[in-house]
Amino acid sequence: MRHLFLNGPVQNGPFTFATRPGKAVGIRLAAALNAILGLPPAPHLWNTVTLAGDLRYHEADGPTIPRRRFEADLIADKYPSGQSPVGGIMTDTDAEVADLALETIENNLRAGTLTISRETVPICRACGHMTGIGGHPCNACGSTDTLDRTNLHLVAELAKERPVLDRSDIHASHRRQPKHLQRTSANIAQRLILSRTRDHGIDLSPVGLNGLVLDPRVGIHVTVLAAARRHEAEMAVMTITENAANHIAAHGQHFREQDGTRLQYALHGHLPYDHMASLQPLYEAYRTTQEIEDDFEAWFLPVFSLRTRTATSPGQLPALFKHYMRARLADPVTADAAVLEAVQHAVSTGDTEWITNKRALAAVLAARATAPVTAAKV
Repeated sequence: MRHLFLNGPVQNGPFTFATRPGKAVGIRLAAALNAILGLPPAPHLWNTVTLAGDLRYHEADGPTIPRRRFEADLIADKYPSGQSPVGGIMTDTDAEVADLALETIENNLRAGTLTISRETVPICRACGHMTGIGGHPCNACGSTDTLDRTNLHLVAELAKERPVLDRSDIHASHRRQPKHLQRTSANIAQRLILSRTRDHGIDLSPVGLNGLVLDPRVGIHVTVLAAARRHEAEMAVMTITENAANHIAAHGQHFREQDGTRLQYALHGHLPYDHMASLQPLYEAYRTTQEIEDDFEAWFLPVFSLRTRTATSPGQLPALFKHYMRARLADPVTADAAVLEAVQHAVSTGDTEWITNKRALAAVLAARATAPVTAAKV
């Protein structure tokens, strides 16, 4: 398998996809692109290593279940009752993710791109949580009393011979290269501490860092690589917003390739799901069914988000719906094989022009109608 699209792990929290559909855009987009390529459903990826998760767990009514079960139950509640993902669920603390993370860390330590060194970092005097500089209240307990402590930490040196992000890291055609992101992602310290104080995460004690876990920004990358390894994919393409990529790219620089599997970012924008009610008159004019409305909102809009790296404006919704309906109404009984093959090539190379081409979109819709992909509704 050459490519496999995977969602940038969604940060676990107290929401559902029904109430926060924007949280599912990356999942829906990855599923749509994999289906176009004829690939099996990929797992849905989740980020559970968060300080908010630590606090939520401790604030629960005297947690009576293990943390992993606590996170798993919270994730399960995101999906409609009885509808779990066909491709399964993978989190950033699963055993295969942790094993791959430690394997990659050890390889980087041997190569000298990562080191374990004594670092002096500010910590909260009250709870021992690592804090930032500047006297801000501790995010864990709220205390402003800090002290410097020197301990062993996992440290990354950013590569000097290449930028944090170059063209090979972005799944996009030449015209779609995100020059702004490539500039801003480099505005970061040259030395990054990749070990953190968290109650939950990938334990770094196997490399001598007791009481510390891997920075979740690194863990997100390893989770995507682990899912790709499970499916024997050569290229793991993470669907992610530009802002999120800017936040994690530097931390993942040494974790974007392992055992012949590469990781790229496919950038998508935000969608105006809070404004979908504005389409009701148009839905009525077209006499749409609920199935058509759901497909437009949960399939076409996530696909279109590939063309808008920032955000789709509410004012674009009517035109987008009309484009979708024109392609649907032009939908042939069988897909044009040559056109569909061209779309598959475009998806593999990061070209998004097909999305606004009625004939190409019609071919994809026809293929979906004749070979529907079973997937969880999110």
